[in-house]
Amino acid sequence: MLKKGPILSKKPLRRQFATTTRFADSRMTQKFTDEKLHFNYEETVIKLNNYYGTVKRQILRHQSPTTGLFPCNLADASSKEAHVRDSVYCAACLWALSQAYRRIDDDKGRTYELSQSAVKCMRGILSCWIRQSDKLEKFKHHQIPKNALHSKFHLDTGDSLYDNEEYEHLQIDCIALYILFLIQMIQSGLQIIFTTDEVNFIQNLVFYVERAYRTPDYGMWERGTKYNNGSSELHASSLGFAKAALEAINGISLYGGVALSSIGHAKAALESINGDNLFGVNGARWSNTDASLLPTISWPAFAIHEEALVKKTHEKILRKLKGKYGLKRFLRDGHGTVLEDTSRKYYKSAEIKTFDGVECEWPIFIIYLLIDSIFRGDQEKVKEYQEQLQPLLKETKNGDIVVPKYYYIPSDCIDEEKACPGSQTKIASSEGRNENLFLWGQSVYIISQLLANGLLSPRELDLIGRHLPAHKRPRTNARYSSFQSSPTDLVIQCALISESVRLQQMLATYGIQSQTPHQIEPYQIWPPGQLVKAYEQLGVNSKLGLSGRPPRPFGGLGSAKIYRASGRTFLCYPLIFEISDFYLSQDMQVLIDDVKTDLTFLSKCWKLAGRPTFCMIIREDNMKSPDSKRIFDLLANFKRGDIDNLKIRIGRLQEFISSSCIEHLDFLTIDANDKSVFKHFQEKDYGQSLKSLTNIPRFSKFDEAEAWVEESELQSRPSWDLMKMLQELDNLFVQSQILHILLKREGLYYKLDSFTVEEWLQNVCHKAGTHQIWAVVRLCSAMLQKMVDSLAPSITAILVRGKQITVGLFNKEEEVIDKPLIPAEIKNILYSKCYPYDLTQTVLQQELIIYIAQLLSSEAVLFEGMLKLRIGWIIKAMQLELNYSSAEGKRISVNSLPPSEIKSLLYGVVKKLSPEDDYRSVIWNRQLDGALNRVPKDFYDKVWFLLEKTPGGIKVAGYHLPQQPTLSDMTRYEWNFSLLVEQMLSKIVEPAYRQMIVEEFMIVATILQRNSELSFQEIVNLDRILQEAILLFAKEKGAENKEEMENMKDFYNTPPNVKRGTTGYIARAVISQLLNGEVLTSQSQCAIS
Repeated sequence: MLKKGPILSKKPLRRQFATTTRFADSRMTQKFTDEKLHFNYEETVIKLNNYYGTVKRQILRHQSPTTGLFPCNLADASSKEAHVRDSVYCAACLWALSQAYRRIDDDKGRTYELSQSAVKCMRGILSCWIRQSDKLEKFKHHQIPKNALHSKFHLDTGDSLYDNEEYEHLQIDCIALYILFLIQMIQSGLQIIFTTDEVNFIQNLVFYVERAYRTPDYGMWERGTKYNNGSSELHASSLGFAKAALEAINGISLYGGVALSSIGHAKAALESINGDNLFGVNGARWSNTDASLLPTISWPAFAIHEEALVKKTHEKILRKLKGKYGLKRFLRDGHGTVLEDTSRKYYKSAEIKTFDGVECEWPIFIIYLLIDSIFRGDQEKVKEYQEQLQPLLKETKNGDIVVPKYYYIPSDCIDEEKACPGSQTKIASSEGRNENLFLWGQSVYIISQLLANGLLSPRELDLIGRHLPAHKRPRTNARYSSFQSSPTDLVIQCALISESVRLQQMLATYGIQSQTPHQIEPYQIWPPGQLVKAYEQLGVNSKLGLSGRPPRPFGGLGSAKIYRASGRTFLCYPLIFEISDFYLSQDMQVLIDDVKTDLTFLSKCWKLAGRPTFCMIIREDNMKSPDSKRIFDLLANFKRGDIDNLKIRIGRLQEFISSSCIEHLDFLTIDANDKSVFKHFQEKDYGQSLKSLTNIPRFSKFDEAEAWVEESELQSRPSWDLMKMLQELDNLFVQSQILHILLKREGLYYKLDSFTVEEWLQNVCHKAGTHQIWAVVRLCSAMLQKMVDSLAPSITAILVRGKQITVGLFNKEEEVIDKPLIPAEIKNILYSKCYPYDLTQTVLQQELIIYIAQLLSSEAVLFEGMLKLRIGWIIKAMQLELNYSSAEGKRISVNSLPPSEIKSLLYGVVKKLSPEDDYRSVIWNRQLDGALNRVPKDFYDKVWFLLEKTPGGIKVAGYHLPQQPTLSDMTRYEWNFSLLVEQMLSKIVEPAYRQMIVEEFMIVATILQRNSELSFQEIVNLDRILQEAILLFAKEKGAENKEEMENMKDFYNTPPNVKRGTTGYIARAVISQLLNGEVLTSQSQCAIS
């Protein structure tokens, strides 16, 4: 019988660890394994048998004999609820003890009993999910809560207990946790997956979790946001667990052997969650930080391996959440408190303020910290957390140790605790009474004690080496690509492929060696769409109704590998070289920038064994462009072997195979040589040889002097007359205008001289692109309702970096995009918000979203202080920059610029200039910052402070931000408060005025901070204060009439922090409000400093 809980030896642990760093090396875990030999055999048997008795009484006795699942609510004897997460941890506990039993010879069959009990549980969960294959298939294509696999099932039947409206089933970390332990158990030798159907289902689970980076879910606590109002949220814990699960399953045989038909494939999915850069410190945007990150950054997930990020996250969790009795799940968590109304599913508005300072503390997180310390090899922390844990545990009548679920403040101590945090004694929850147990906590506790007592080594608990950096993990299958550490001196192999022999010959005259598709045989070049088609075969199962991998494009990492299938070896060229329906590819500088971006991405994110191979397709159309010289400059840099300090090696593809990263597509059920299914890149036969660049037929630069005509002149003409004009005119500007009118009158499929309006538009659009007339290109593209392929991923890339997007025109109705959307939804928003007011902005705004996503990934610092990216306002900022920069009398429209210049202009607008380099006027800068919605550092903190000092709230542009329930509902640094402030500022319609209001916020807050005895009594009307400051300014400047008094331009153009600057006038206006009695003072005298 287990006495007094953990079987801790009274003797100090004998292990001396080599280092206390996060991941010392594999020698640390090896030391654990070796030292088992030094344990007294009889003592080990006694300890294991004691743990076996505990597991039988506390865990196994609750396992369902039919499904193998475990109950999640033992407090209610009649409850038949089984949660997947609790069941997986129970299975992990059984498996961990079976691993420990492998150390002894005569285990009396307990190794087998325990391991098979774990297998029964894992297969039980699998069986429940397989019955929901239809949901899995739907979720792969549309990630919404109603399509989610269920997280709770009936304990004995495996049936669904609640539908998706009754319970928040969408918990991606739960699915990922299952995959993670499934792989750990399989690697230990357990056979859990029996059939090809099950292999296919698990493969589809990979597709389920691969969208974690863009799928708001309800998280580990099943509540979504902390407001507990039914809303889902992006959770770093879900993302981290998904990343860990995908890394774990990749290349692993699910049968436990080396059967190629059972290999799990997740490398393509991992491209979506590439690197640790998407995994932030916060548990969710709303909660500041979250204890769910502990099992994410340490056991069992070990999702990140950047020491600085791990340390930062770890320290923040402890600083914000740790208490005497464990850790809070998150700040203002009402679960388990006596103040929570359990009769209601959701909280009322501002109710979470009630729980501030009285949150329950959970001992389970001390156990996670203990396990983490053992993996770290930090003996002092192991001892520290064991000592912290001991007084928190309960003991049953028979001596078994019980882990309370949480500790709470009793009702008669709530006021005292709020008045003096940490002063009151918390009471343990009911675990230990009436056979009630918190099985999740109990399971993790037993695992921790097996580790702490040397009965189980970290390497035996983590067979796939999740706790080690990628390059130190055991490689289970050399047939598939594997992870390694980031190379310190990466060389990118580049194969130049000419689409024709004559293009190859022409390039050779300039010393640029390339190959044609014929010359690389038997190797092939595949378009990216063909690789997508091949991966659609992965996981297909008609019996389960599973279609396999959704047809999503591959990123730069996927196209940098060599593939083998059906005896063929092929390379896939990047998506940027695919001939696109969208017009961006017609700008050669955009193509060149995309090449450089892809190469930079490869250099930063390549962590696979072998070198990346970049396949560059060179087409004759590239050389016909007026900007073809830029292509030659790029190729010349390739030849020199250096592009933006990246090492490039060009050569024959055949030379690169041996040093490349090879991926085998063993899952293909269709012959890769079947030309009716897979079409590789074909060599073009253009006939005659071109000796040099001068022999290539060139596109002439179109004369852009031709202008648009007044649309009213065309509107008055009948359709037949417009058709005649269309056929007679060569003016592309006027042709596009005529087609716009005909489109509105007659529709897209109206026939004009045997061609439809749509065909005419396609022709004019292509011709305008050839001649670089971008205003016409954009107008025609908008009329054709074209969409750029990578728009949805770009929006997601922006959102996961903590930004929001609004689509719509400047000073028109906007729509906020705060969650990832499918392309059809994005198209609907764009064409409903932009099309009625400015047709061309439907495509121009797409360009901006693409460029913003690229800049955020490469230079995120450019967007500091810009929480909400309002695309229409950013275009306004770019137009302002053009207006100020252009020669007097020459007006250039943003819409007429080439895409590459749009990107350069965007960069110039968002880049902050240093004071010595700033050539802009004061009003120019204010208009830009206002249009960009940029705010200074600590701005939202200042607004919070001001709101604390204003019981009546703050008013700007007619929008009232009340003090309550804002302060009750939110915390100072949370993301949602910042969004609320942005919502208030969005009511301002003029950029420079918006910036003045932002400056005013900072000034008023600073005055109140320096004079703590001051506070506003009534609503603070910042518009009125600013108007008074402008009047003070105007009077001192000698304004004589009302028009001069209300002229804001001179005020806007006045520097802030100079003598007679705007800061002084605003401060005087605040003092004036004070003298008028609108400011309360706590003392009879005060000072404004």
